[in-house]
Amino acid sequence: MRSVLYVLSFMTVIALAFWAYRENYMTQDALNRTDDLRRQIAQQQQRLSVLHAEWAYLNRPDRLRELADLNFERLGLLPLRPGQFGRIDQIAYPPREPLRITNPVDVSSAGADE
Repeated sequence: MRSVLYVLSFMTVIALAFWAYRENYMTQDALNRTDDLRRQIAQQQQRLSVLHAEWAYLNRPDRLRELADLNFERLGLLPLRPGQFGRIDQIAYPPREPLRITNPVDVSSAGADE
C-alpha cells in the first residue's frame, strides 16, 4: 500500500513539474509577444507623429497660398471674403410651433390655506 502511495506521489510531482514547465514557456511566449506588440505600437506612434508633422508642413498657409496662386488659371481659387457668405437675415428658419402645456400644475396659493 505504501509503494502505491509513493508511486502516486511521484507521478503527481512529475505531472506538476510538467505543468510548471509548460506554463513557464507559455508565459515567456506571452511576454515575448507583448514585447513585440509594444515595439510595433511604438513604431506606429513614431510613424504617426511623422505623418502629423508632414501634414502640418504641407498645410502651411503660405504654401497653400502659393499653390493657389500657381494654379489660379486651372482652379480659379480666390481668397475667402465675408461678402461671399449670406447674411443672417437670409437664413430661412423653420417656423416655431408654440409649446403645448401638458399635465398643468396648479400653483395658486388658494389651495394651500385649506
